[in-house]
Amino acid sequence: MSSDTSGTTRSRQVRQQRITDFVIDRGTATVADLVELTGVSHMTVHRDIDELARRGVLRKFRGGVSALPSTVFESNAEYRLGAHVEAKAAIARQAATLVEPGMSILLDDSTTALSLAKLLSEFVPLTVATNYLRAVEVLKDVDDLRLICIGGDYSRTHDSFLGMPCLEAVDSITVDMAFLSTSAMNTDMTFHQEPEIVLVKRAMLASAETKVLLMDSSKMPRSALHRLAPITDYDRLIVDSGVEEGLVKELRERIPVDVAPL
Repeated sequence: MSSDTSGTTRSRQVRQQRITDFVIDRGTATVADLVELTGVSHMTVHRDIDELARRGVLRKFRGGVSALPSTVFESNAEYRLGAHVEAKAAIARQAATLVEPGMSILLDDSTTALSLAKLLSEFVPLTVATNYLRAVEVLKDVDDLRLICIGGDYSRTHDSFLGMPCLEAVDSITVDMAFLSTSAMNTDMTFHQEPEIVLVKRAMLASAETKVLLMDSSKMPRSALHRLAPITDYDRLIVDSGVEEGLVKELRERIPVDVAPL
């Protein structure tokens, strides 16, 4: 891919993320709103809306778009892959400083953990277990890395394996360190909107000697339908520098917090 093409793709991703965040924040938006927001033409906005609707992020209606329920857009694999990319990459770089050759690591099906997976070839030999198909694709050809693929019922929405077989597989292993993310947290609790995901993440926490929570600033302070685990169940929290200073200070009263620079 040429640098011009890459730059165009990146600018489109940034613009579509702005559109998505704007619509989610307000519930609905007109095409005129989005033209004013982005500074691009009506035609370009319509193309962006069409793509976001096709990916299941937003819903089109005559003259504008609306946000889908959080249970849809926050879980959609395509949405998560394009959301807050720089923050997730910064958090992954910080998380990688905790990894040492010879460790066994567990990665959940979060896109932040996927960003970390892309860095792990620098720390081999390693053993890495994951239920995330995209992480498997990243890691499968890494030399000196033992890859444990955690199977189960395949979820197209998450591009990962869930359900009872997944839970049983996670329960059967013990790892040095688990890296997890989730959809929301406040200073006391982590949350997720889907009970099936909650069960898998809880099993992963129970299977790890050290539990590291990876959370970008868009996820806090927020809540979701189901409680996952208290903040104190994790050993370390890594966030990006977009998190408000007062919130970081309050979190540090409960858990060690690393702030990854953007």
